[in-house]
Amino acid sequence: MPITTRNKLAKPTQAAAGTFRVAGIQMASSPHVSSNLTEAERLIAITAQQGAKIVVLPEYFCIMGLKDIDKVQVREKPNDGPIQSFLSKMARDYEIWLIGGTIPLVSNYPNKVRNSCLVYNDKGEQVARYDKIHLFGLDLGTEHYHEENTIESGNQVISVDTPYGKIGLSICYDLRFPELYRAMGEVDMIVVPSAFTETTGKAHWESLIRARAIENLCYVIAPAQGGYHLSGRETHGNSMIVDPWGVVLDRLPRGSGIVIASINRDYQASLRNSLPALKHRTIKAI
Repeated sequence: MPITTRNKLAKPTQAAAGTFRVAGIQMASSPHVSSNLTEAERLIAITAQQGAKIVVLPEYFCIMGLKDIDKVQVREKPNDGPIQSFLSKMARDYEIWLIGGTIPLVSNYPNKVRNSCLVYNDKGEQVARYDKIHLFGLDLGTEHYHEENTIESGNQVISVDTPYGKIGLSICYDLRFPELYRAMGEVDMIVVPSAFTETTGKAHWESLIRARAIENLCYVIAPAQGGYHLSGRETHGNSMIVDPWGVVLDRLPRGSGIVIASINRDYQASLRNSLPALKHRTIKAI
């Protein structure tokens, strides 16, 4: 399946802000959608009270099932369903740009979902959707994960223009594929809602997050699942926000909570002027 690149154009309501706050939310989601939405709202409210203009939820914030197939049972049609209604309401009520981690949407197969990251503006309107392209697979000791069994991969690289800059959308395992981020062009922020396993997260999570920030000279907002789940799965957590120089601005090792930091677009511009690595690229595509 060919991969295409698309820039989703939102209608900015103001000029791109120089300095503003962004937040990531960490959860240890359960198999119960309603309780996860309640916890997500509690944490969204905290980020809004602290002045965040962009808030990002983790991968599958709405459900971490007892079995992989459980997410198929709660999948929704595009623009129709309680999880999407919840995201729209949160963005509108708290007047934030809300990036809804991921939710399961219908796919072309009855036993699979699209693992979709949805973006809502501060009026509660959905302005972008990215379907996870790279599907996680691991056979290491007693751990076995095969996302292709329950997920249909996407085929579009998506970035979205906002009043706060251009945001590139990615999900979890995508983090290991730097060519995805190159295909986005020059973005101001990258989001990586995730549910890294403890095994792979402990080894590689921070290194990969910081590498993506450094090589793209952009901010990375990486909210994650973090803790033990009823299925017995352990997720790594360590949600973080990293600046374009690779500095970790905030992190949360485990459990429910938030990471929050200020984005300084002037600082980012100065780094790109001082070290114009993005303009020094000679290999544009392979």
